[in-house]
Amino acid sequence: MNALIKYLLDNLMLDFQGDLNLDMVKSMLRDDHSQAAKELLHKIVTERGTGDMMISLADCLREYIPSGINEDVVREQLELYSKS
Repeated sequence: MNALIKYLLDNLMLDFQGDLNLDMVKSMLRDDHSQAAKELLHKIVTERGTGDMMISLADCLREYIPSGINEDVVREQLELYSKS
């Protein structure tokens, strides 16, 4: 059973439902004047879309599946992404 669980966790894919575009992100970050929000928006605008962010975020969040994904983990990963 442990080998099966390990296999399933190692091969679990994380994806996001829906389409998150640049205009949606701008709208969501409009009232957030934090440095982290500014850096993330700059990164997404520079990359001309959210595709790379979504792929990177899903890939990074995979390692948190066993311990749990919460708001703090997602925030941390978005901040790391915007600085990369």
